[in-house]
Amino acid sequence: MSKIFFTDLDGTLLTKEKKVTPATMDALKKFTDAGNHFAISTGRALDSAKAVQIENDLFFPGSYLIAFNGSEIYDCDAKKDVYRTGVPFDLVPQIFALAEEYGVHCHTYNDDNLISPADDEELSYYRRVIKTPYIVTDDICSELPDVPCKIIGIELHDKEKIDRFKDAVDILGKGKITTLYSNPFYLEIFNSEAGKGSAVTRLADHLGIPHKNTIAAGDEENDISMIKAAGLGVAMINGVPMVKEAADIITEADNDNDGLVSILLNNI
Repeated sequence: MSKIFFTDLDGTLLTKEKKVTPATMDALKKFTDAGNHFAISTGRALDSAKAVQIENDLFFPGSYLIAFNGSEIYDCDAKKDVYRTGVPFDLVPQIFALAEEYGVHCHTYNDDNLISPADDEELSYYRRVIKTPYIVTDDICSELPDVPCKIIGIELHDKEKIDRFKDAVDILGKGKITTLYSNPFYLEIFNSEAGKGSAVTRLADHLGIPHKNTIAAGDEENDISMIKAAGLGVAMINGVPMVKEAADIITEADNDNDGLVSILLNNI
C-alpha cells in the first residue's frame, strides 16, 4: 500500500536560500520511485507553489500541490484542482474594513494576482519571496471572480496590533473562518472547512490511502493541524515549540541540514 508525504515549504523542505538540497532530492526520488505520493502543503498561493516546484525540479509521478493552507488541492498530473474553497464573499469587505480600522495590512488573491488596497511596506516585504504580480485597488471584491482562497494580514512591527486584529476577525467569522499564524508577522485567514489537516484527510481519501500511511512535516503554527492529522506527524527541530509538542517525532537536523532525509528513507 502506497504512502503520501505532506511537507511544508519554508523552514521545512526548503533551506533558508529557498532550495531543496541534493540529499533531500535524492530521498524524495527514492520515496516516490517506490510508488509513494508527494504533496507540497503550503500557505502560499498555487502559482507560488508551482514556482518552487519548477525552480527545484520537484516533478514526481503522483504529486500534488496544496495551496492557501488547504483551501486548494491541485493534481499535478491531471493539471486540475481536486478541491477548492474560499473565504465567504460577504466577509471579505468586512475583514478588509477591520484591517483598516486596526491599521494592519491585508491582501488577498485571484488566480493571477495579489489584490491589495495599498502598495506599502508590508506588501514589499511579502514580495521579497513571493513574486506574484499585484493589483492595488480600494474595491477588492471587483478583482475577485470567485471567493478568495485566503486573506493574509501582515504586521511587521507591532505583534499586539495584529493580535487585536486577529481577535476581531475571529469574532466576525466565528464558525466560518479560521485564523492562525504562519510566522510571527503573517496572519492566515481562510475557510474553516480548509486547513492543512483537512487536506491530509481529504487527499488521502481521494487516493484511497489509509490514515496510517500519511506522513506530514512542518515547522510553524499553520502546520500543526496536518501534523496532528497524519499517521506520522513530524516537527522540524527548527520548528516553534507548539509544533514540536504536536508531533510524533522531531527531526535530528534542521531544514538547512537535510532534516527530512531520514524521515523519507525510513518510510519507503
